[in-house]
Amino acid sequence: QLSMQLGELSDHWEIIVVDDGSRDRTRAVLAEYADTPGLVVLHFSRNFGKEAALSAGLDRVRGDVCFMLDADLQHPVALMPQMLAAWREGAQMVYFVREHRKDEPFWKRWGSGLLYWLINFGSAVQVPEDAGDFRLLDAKVVAALRALPERNRFMKGLYAWVGFRTQALPYTPEPRLHGKSHFSGRRLLNLALTGLTAFSNVPLRLWSVFGLILALLALIYGGYVTLAYFIDQRPVAGWTTIVAGLMLFGGIQLISIGILGEYLGRVYDEVKQRPRYIVDEQIDNSPFAQEQTATLLPSPTESNSKHG
Repeated sequence: QLSMQLGELSDHWEIIVVDDGSRDRTRAVLAEYADTPGLVVLHFSRNFGKEAALSAGLDRVRGDVCFMLDADLQHPVALMPQMLAAWREGAQMVYFVREHRKDEPFWKRWGSGLLYWLINFGSAVQVPEDAGDFRLLDAKVVAALRALPERNRFMKGLYAWVGFRTQALPYTPEPRLHGKSHFSGRRLLNLALTGLTAFSNVPLRLWSVFGLILALLALIYGGYVTLAYFIDQRPVAGWTTIVAGLMLFGGIQLISIGILGEYLGRVYDEVKQRPRYIVDEQIDNSPFAQEQTATLLPSPTESNSKHG
């Protein structure tokens, strides 16, 4: 279905499939199509995550424009001509925004809304809400994304950060045809923390403000207790109040240290400079690769002249 759609749009195309360390029959199924013209397959050595898989695909793109789709068939390939038409009209990035999220549980919708609010609050870069990875990217956008050095990537934020002329289009995802998503709640939480720490300082600023408010309240309360003791001879509250206060402030300090640790942990990952992914095996039947190989080989005339 995808190859037929691409054949209608252009004479030169490639399909890049990134296998993110799948443990099912993905590798065996792809091996059956190893000789398919235009097919490029990248098998990771292990599971490196969705953001790494997207980055690997972008690193291999060689055309003037690329489409990004999930492999679960929820991104309708029939909408690709609409994206290409917007690109030809001048848009350098075209992305689809979900019209509704009624099929998702309440906690996921609520958490997503809170995450985007925290990222966009006070940020110079506004990340569009409900905009996924189903999008078209111009070659200039691809080059800009490749140039970014981050190891811990939040692609939706990076799409917005690089800028360029963008256009949003509404769409409704197709039903998932096979299986269920293996993107667990833990992975969602890790991706959310990556996005939050990469594009927002709001958590640090909020805790700074919260700490200032608590310090002022403690100062006011301390002054009140001191005045009450000297003026009204009112006794100071006992050990229970002190212990409760210490536990409260200790818990707040641990939370703030945890938030600071999230930022420091990601700085530590960046400093190690490890590759975002490792390719174990690849197949490359791209016509662009064949054209590059042909340009590197000498022509028969040049070869004969050298031997003469």
